[in-house]
Amino acid sequence: MADLSMSKAAPKKAVGLITLTDQEFNSLVSFVKTKYGINLEKKRVLIEGRLSNMLRERGLTTFRQYMDILFKDTSGAEVTTLLNRITTNHSFFMREKEHFDFLQKTVLPYLERTHPGHDLRIWSAGCSAGQEPYTMAMAIDEYFGPNKSKWDTTILATDISMNVLEKAQRAIYEADNIKDIPEKWRSKYFKRLANGSYQVCDKIRKEVVFRPLNLMEPFSFRKPFDLIFCRNVMIYFDGPTKEKLIDKYYNVTSKGGYLFIGHSEVINRDTTKYIYLQPAIYQKGGGPA
Repeated sequence: MADLSMSKAAPKKAVGLITLTDQEFNSLVSFVKTKYGINLEKKRVLIEGRLSNMLRERGLTTFRQYMDILFKDTSGAEVTTLLNRITTNHSFFMREKEHFDFLQKTVLPYLERTHPGHDLRIWSAGCSAGQEPYTMAMAIDEYFGPNKSKWDTTILATDISMNVLEKAQRAIYEADNIKDIPEKWRSKYFKRLANGSYQVCDKIRKEVVFRPLNLMEPFSFRKPFDLIFCRNVMIYFDGPTKEKLIDKYYNVTSKGGYLFIGHSEVINRDTTKYIYLQPAIYQKGGGPA
């Protein structure tokens, strides 16, 4: 669901565009890849197009001047601005619908059976503008029905972009974005606003907690997760970065817990400790029978 991706159409070079020298480009690419795992090696024109106006607004004439500011900033504000400028978060409700079918038919029955404490730990990693965790929350609410109040199924939803997290918290979407939502869900979980857009109902919004998080940094969670969704986030990571992240996910997955990735992503089955269940769905062994 969540998609941290680059724009497919690179912007055309404009008159007076501030361009990157090879040294500046390599330095910036290395910084972003090391800190956030995002590979910008083929995005030179995109970077120039998206950042040039910002540099001019600040009175800067070269990327070196900007990078001096970026690398010295300790507040995190500069890198947040950078990521908001160069990343495009595209997602929609019910993306890869078969995942939510599997969630309701297989995952939730298993977790219901093996969690007598009625407490599930769920994480939407790379949640974009909230469509993925809200869809998860609706699927969970429908599954448990009148028994939902007995369960704590709060979803942690994280992303590196503050822009999309703010949109996610508002939970307002255009009609086209919810077109794949079943009609019974649309009437039950959304309210139509005066301008024709839709907002997720309060009941579902309360089921999701949004937080900024960089997947490249060490994880410090109190308890392991029973379910992790990280879909269409690793597309722009190189092989070693992806494998390290999968290992980190494994270490914070409970025994018997599940990992969902995007269908366009692949995990090396020869090296991962996860058990392959079906395309894009994995489970950590050692759980209850």
